[in-house]
Amino acid sequence: MSRPLKRSLTLHGHRTSVSLEDEFWQAFRDIAAQQNTPINVLAAQIDDARGTDSGLASAIRLFVLAHYKSL
Repeated sequence: MSRPLKRSLTLHGHRTSVSLEDEFWQAFRDIAAQQNTPINVLAAQIDDARGTDSGLASAIRLFVLAHYKSL
């Protein structure tokens, strides 16, 4: 598995960054494409749904994991 890299996203018009491994980033992009949803929109949905106990990168990883576990 690769080291996390900073990735830029725009959530509700504000720029932010998350540190994700290439494998998680690619899986996240693939899911967004499958759902025909822009990656920034999907990231904003995940951000809105997460609690304050976890960071956005962790929430994205858990989202990706839950997606593939449901298949």
